[in-house]
Amino acid sequence: MSDCKTGADHIKSLKDGRTVYIDGKLAGDVTKHPAFRNAVKASADLYDFQSRPENLELMTFRPNGSNRRVNRAWQMPRNLEEMVQRRKALQAWSALSGGFLGRSPDHLASALIGQRMGIEVFRKHSEERAKAFEAYVDYATQSDLFLTYVIINPQAERSKGWGEQAEDLVARIVDEDSTGITIRGAKMLGTSSIMANEVFVANLQPLKPGEEDLAFCCALPMNTKGIRVLSRKSYEAHAVSMFDNPISSRFDENDALIYFEDVKVPWDRVFIHRDTDACRAQFHDTPGHAYQNYQAQIRLSVKIAFLVGLARSITEAIGTTKIPGVSEQLGMLAAQAGMVNAMLSGMEASGEKRGDYWVPNKHFMYSAQVISQDLYPKVINTIRDLAGGALIMLPSSIADFGNPELAAIINKTQRSATMDPEHKVKFMKAAWDAIGSEFGSRHTQYEMFYAGARFVTCGHSMRTYDWNNATGLVDRLLSSYDLKDELKRVQAAN
Repeated sequence: MSDCKTGADHIKSLKDGRTVYIDGKLAGDVTKHPAFRNAVKASADLYDFQSRPENLELMTFRPNGSNRRVNRAWQMPRNLEEMVQRRKALQAWSALSGGFLGRSPDHLASALIGQRMGIEVFRKHSEERAKAFEAYVDYATQSDLFLTYVIINPQAERSKGWGEQAEDLVARIVDEDSTGITIRGAKMLGTSSIMANEVFVANLQPLKPGEEDLAFCCALPMNTKGIRVLSRKSYEAHAVSMFDNPISSRFDENDALIYFEDVKVPWDRVFIHRDTDACRAQFHDTPGHAYQNYQAQIRLSVKIAFLVGLARSITEAIGTTKIPGVSEQLGMLAAQAGMVNAMLSGMEASGEKRGDYWVPNKHFMYSAQVISQDLYPKVINTIRDLAGGALIMLPSSIADFGNPELAAIINKTQRSATMDPEHKVKFMKAAWDAIGSEFGSRHTQYEMFYAGARFVTCGHSMRTYDWNNATGLVDRLLSSYDLKDELKRVQAAN
């Protein structure tokens, strides 16, 4: 065993007989299936990157009592300096995909360590379940696991409570005995589940008394008997080539519905048991929700930089960079990228100690989330505006270059101020893949709604803002004068 998890280690761990379906068939070995193999390789590349000797210090650390290094995503920062050190590691990982791997291993690691920092919340509800959770986070850390999670229930009849939905729709406890619980039903959105080692099952959406059968949290290996993974359409499988689809052909992390068909969960993997309030508390009374969404903002800082770089390169390719209106748009994009970075630094620097650990400023994090929900589609639309028709009239596929007659025409017509025809087509294909393809459209939808609908994120912002300070400023002004004294002053003046 090497000193650090490698890509080969990860690929080997995925050859575990998991049950994944796509296009009506069992996928078999996901490391070789044409719908998943490149994304699996991209996830393996993350571990190869961290294991390089020159990257070990940047990317990894040794947990207490361990002689093996693991990714810094599992590090629980004790001060601002350690938080920034950890963030730089996460940004380095995100840079490998231009920020397009939204559910890379550091996302769930962030969620779990945030919840682990608030272990007293679990103890309040159950000492036994808290011990199980603490032991699991230690195990996941030492093993440097790649986890996914399913914490949302399938959309059905919105007018009904989750416990009132059709039978076997929402994952629930259907049996239990001295060895554990049995669960049946569905959860989503299992993003990256195809390339993950284990799945963390929980309830981010509120539950109410009477829905105790739904109120559980657990973790299971992806190859557990009874777990069925139903993949959405694979953009990787539909990519023409890496030249035509350089992003979607490699970084389609996929989304999936996970159905639990009478899955047995041993007690040492059950962290919440029939407790509706504990399901809420594990996210919002611990730093868990703050840390998982802080990770999302770290990734967004890289993705926005990639998109802003894309915008600048487009204007250079078509020779419009120095046009005043274009320069203004580029300046606005640069300012928006700066704002994302400033918000990230702000939530770190304005963080606070929680016990032994440093946690980001929760309201600043939620503020960034609300703003970035609107920001991402605006950035995409600005790039579309800057590109105009340049993204439309491209060769149908790489095969056109294999026809000498067509290649000659391409070389005559794909002109650029800064690129030769071949490089211009290569670049514009990448730009379209990022912002205009079905894959690109999925990412716009993802960035707008991964944290919930707007009323949800705005609700978090309202809940965490210091309203007492804000209204106190108003009260201070109003208390500096009163009607009687002011009336006397006005009368005396007249």
